[in-house]
Amino acid sequence: MPDDIANARVENPDGEIPALIICEHASNHVPAELSDLGLSSDILATHIAWDPGALEVARGLAEMLNASLVHATVSRLVIDLNRDPSAADSIVTHGEHAPIPGNIALSSAERLRRVQHIYEPFHRSVKQKLDQRLDMKAVISVHSFTPILRGKTRPWHLGFIYDADDRLARHVTAALSKDPQLIVGLNEPYNVSHGVYHTLERHACRRGLAPLMIEIRNDLIRDRASQKAMARRLAPLLAKAVDAL
Repeated sequence: MPDDIANARVENPDGEIPALIICEHASNHVPAELSDLGLSSDILATHIAWDPGALEVARGLAEMLNASLVHATVSRLVIDLNRDPSAADSIVTHGEHAPIPGNIALSSAERLRRVQHIYEPFHRSVKQKLDQRLDMKAVISVHSFTPILRGKTRPWHLGFIYDADDRLARHVTAALSKDPQLIVGLNEPYNVSHGVYHTLERHACRRGLAPLMIEIRNDLIRDRASQKAMARRLAPLLAKAVDAL
C-alpha cells in the first residue's frame, strides 16, 4: 500500500481564507497491488469509482478563494473516505451494475490495512489543517453526481447538503436560486440520512464550524473549461457566505 503522503494531498497549504476545501472522491486510482479490484478501466472511469470533475472544481475554488485544499488520491472503491469505516458501505462489494471482485470476502486484516493506510491519513490531514487555524470558520466538501442513477433521472444542476447547520447552504442557494434556468436542490440528490455526511460531521460539526457539502451534476463539469466556469460561479458566493459567518 502506498505511504501516507500518497493517500492524502494538501494543496495551497498557506491559504488565507478561514475555510478548508476537501474532496474525498477526487481520484479513481487503485493501488497496483490491488489489481484494479478486478475491474476494467472503463468501469474505473465511471462515477462508481470517483466523482468526475470534482477535484478540478475544488482546485478552482481553492485558487479563487485562496483556500487550502485536502483531497484523496485513491478511489472510493478501495475505501470510502466519506464513510465511517464501520459502515457497511465503507468498502462496497457491488457497484451500480456489477460486483467489485477485489472487495468480496475481504479479510479483517485487509480491511484494517485500508483503514490505516488510506482512511486515517486523509482524516489526519484534514484535522491537521483545521488545528493550524484558530480562526477557521468553515469546511466545504466538493462532490459530483451522475445525472441518472439506477434508471432514475436526477434533474438538479447543483445540490447543497446540510444537517442542523444551514448557514452556508441557505446563503449560497438563495443567490443561485435567482437564476430561473438553474435547478438547485437542498439536501438533493442526497441527504444526511444516506450516510454521506461523515467527513463534515467528524471535522466541522464537532468543532462548531459551518459545514457545506456541494454536489454538482457531473455532465456540467466534463472538461476544464466547464470546471473552471463552475468554480468561478461558486467562488464569490462562498466567499460572501464565509465572510458572513
